[in-house]
Amino acid sequence: MRPRPPVKGRGIFSGTGLIIAALAATAAALLYPLWSYSGRQSPAAGATVLSTQTVTTPYGPLSAQDRDFITKVRLAGLWELPAGEMAERKGTTGAVRTAGQHLVDGHASLDAHVRTVATQLGVPLPNEPNRQQQQWLDTLKTAQGQDFDRQFAGIVRLAHGRVFALVAAVRAGTQNSLVRDLADDANATVLDHIKVLEATGYVDFAALAKELASSPTPVPTPPAVEPSAAVPVTPSPAESYSLPPATTSPPATNGS
Repeated sequence: MRPRPPVKGRGIFSGTGLIIAALAATAAALLYPLWSYSGRQSPAAGATVLSTQTVTTPYGPLSAQDRDFITKVRLAGLWELPAGEMAERKGTTGAVRTAGQHLVDGHASLDAHVRTVATQLGVPLPNEPNRQQQQWLDTLKTAQGQDFDRQFAGIVRLAHGRVFALVAAVRAGTQNSLVRDLADDANATVLDHIKVLEATGYVDFAALAKELASSPTPVPTPPAVEPSAAVPVTPSPAESYSLPPATTSPPATNGS
């Protein structure tokens, strides 16, 4: 029996084979972009990561910025209240001593508010100033006379200028009602302190603008504790003072 000759058109180059090859090529073309971007993060993935930094609370969403703000309000009281007490004792002018009084009273009240908010939202708080703030306190401890007045007004006004922008950003964008209330309180307190510090006459606005324009070196936040373990920031037992409103007049030069 003679062998049957091959049928024309069969094999890998037959019509069926060409169709399969075309489908395989199309699939490869579709899958290649997915493979080539598998190691990259898409905008949608970035949005998912950001959303995981926000948690739901009974008072509205609590963002990472909100939590950072709560921590910074607490940190401010931990060093600015002691700085205010030093100004009450060491200030050589009535304006400097008045600024110190405002810092003490303002941060004692604001600290009570921030500890309440932290407890309600479950945000841990530091119990000691950060490294930069401790350096500022050490500088004020060693300064005397008018040098203290200048250092106090310059350092504390710089710190308030930096936090003022943060308060505004948080108040404008937060979705949490407790954080909004805290930002309102912080805004009023910071603005009051800015005014009384400027009223001392020792703020160098040119140097201040240069410092605020520079990018501060990030300073780690001290270890945090549960809100219930946060030690209240309270003034040392001392004579009570009435707090006159801030003025814009320069300080007297006779030490009054």
